[in-house]
Amino acid sequence: MNITEVRVRLVKKDEGKLKAVATITIDDCFVVHDIKIIKGTDDHFIAMPSKKTSTGEYKDIVHPLNTETRERLRDLILKEFEKAVREAAEQPQEG
Repeated sequence: MNITEVRVRLVKKDEGKLKAVATITIDDCFVVHDIKIIKGTDDHFIAMPSKKTSTGEYKDIVHPLNTETRERLRDLILKEFEKAVREAAEQPQEG
């Protein structure tokens, strides 16, 4: 599996723990949208796309099948997130 693109969209509101949403492209032929980047207690982490069940719990609708893949995705996505944050900080503020 080759992650051929990672796009990160920063969340404008700084009200909650959700900091950005990512989209990944796998092998230039499969796209996964709505991977959330969330501020945890110590660091940021990713949450895979999920939906709410009839019992009120959330279930991932796509997810890696092993730790190695999850860590690789996390590392790639958070690297692009940090880059997006740096670039946003370098942009002149409107006002």
